[in-house]
Amino acid sequence: MKKTFLLAAATLFSAYVQAASDSLTIHRISDDIMLNGTCYNSLRTLCKTIGHRISGSPQAAKAVIWGQKAMEDAGADRVWLQAVDVPKWVRGKESLKLPLGPNNSFISVPMLSLGNSEGTKGKVLKADIIMVNNFDEFKNLTEAEVQGKIVFFNYRFRQDWVNTFAGYGDAVKYRWASPSIAAAKSAAGVIIRSISTGADDVPHTGSMHYSDTTKKIPEVAIGNQTADKLEEACHSRKEVTAVLQSECHMDGTAPSYNVIGEIKGSEHPEEIVVFGGHLDSWDVGEGAHDDGAGCVQSIEVIRTLKALGIHPKRTIRAVLFMNEENGTRGGAAYADSALKNKEKTILALETDAGGFSPRGFGTEGMKPNQKMKIQGYAPLFLPYGIYDFSKDEGGADISFLGKQGVPMMGLLPDPQRYFDYHHTNADVFEQVNHRELKLGAVAMTSMVYLISEYGL
Repeated sequence: MKKTFLLAAATLFSAYVQAASDSLTIHRISDDIMLNGTCYNSLRTLCKTIGHRISGSPQAAKAVIWGQKAMEDAGADRVWLQAVDVPKWVRGKESLKLPLGPNNSFISVPMLSLGNSEGTKGKVLKADIIMVNNFDEFKNLTEAEVQGKIVFFNYRFRQDWVNTFAGYGDAVKYRWASPSIAAAKSAAGVIIRSISTGADDVPHTGSMHYSDTTKKIPEVAIGNQTADKLEEACHSRKEVTAVLQSECHMDGTAPSYNVIGEIKGSEHPEEIVVFGGHLDSWDVGEGAHDDGAGCVQSIEVIRTLKALGIHPKRTIRAVLFMNEENGTRGGAAYADSALKNKEKTILALETDAGGFSPRGFGTEGMKPNQKMKIQGYAPLFLPYGIYDFSKDEGGADISFLGKQGVPMMGLLPDPQRYFDYHHTNADVFEQVNHRELKLGAVAMTSMVYLISEYGL
């Protein structure tokens, strides 16, 4: 009995000492990033000297060069580029006029074509609007009622849901699938209410998809205030007409790259902890929150561990993925390479939810004991305002590794403002707070350190 008690006491004391040591290391990580971190200035450079970076564009090519140098400057043991062919979508000129001016006169309204959509080939499309609030209402319309019209899908982002990412998951199908659903009944085009939490008139772009069996009709998004006015007009008038003109189109593929940097593990170099964000953005704004923030936070992990002389026991690898926004080919290419090379990836961690204050980490594809191990780290993160380890979350780019059985995690920043800026002209450097961005880097670096130290 006495022997058992002493053994239990020794185990508890060892765990206490380990936790105290980890707490001290995380405190050192936090101090270094908050006082000496370079991620905020790196984000400024990315946003202000390169700007938005849609796949296949000259700006995306410049971002690859920037990312490679940033990894090298951070002190990565090895930096390389991984080739990937990406789809090339071109926006061109576009405009939407609605009869919302004085005496129902036509005025140009803020709008954005949805990514990967086909426009009007530069021609003017003038057609009556038919409004529905959801897909169920649309199903009740006949083809005769829809034919030749522009369908306005007036679906609102669920403001009553506290978790805005749940609201996004609920609403995004209207962006993704509306053109194919409308074209099946011979519609001429689609307007959607932007997938946005904002009480503003900022339109949001983002990926859409055509089915193989329907005509490719144009799809555009309008901001919430314009959508409110259009809704009122559709209720109060017999006919409401739209005038749409768009040059957007697909233009084949283009060569590009993932940017990869790593620190080799000191004890288990064959075990790899992958983490990163996506380097591309939409062709509006500056891609600051989505996902410049995730890229500079990932680079900061490398810089911080090197600056503090922390030698991870397992190999840690930062990946700046290309083409998350309109194809996810970078994530697929990385996973294919990892499988081909028979790499042993023990965890994939993604940061792609904005540069806001970190609130937690989500997990996906983990065994119960692995999830319990991650949740056991929660007390170490509480002093930094990070408390939520309960949600399911991975990431688009790392989902390809997840399909191979790799456990996944996602950084969870405060979600309340993200979908005000997401995929808009408003996603610029000035909307990122330097302390919040750095705290996200603290969270990422600390989690990568713990996994590299103790495995999963």
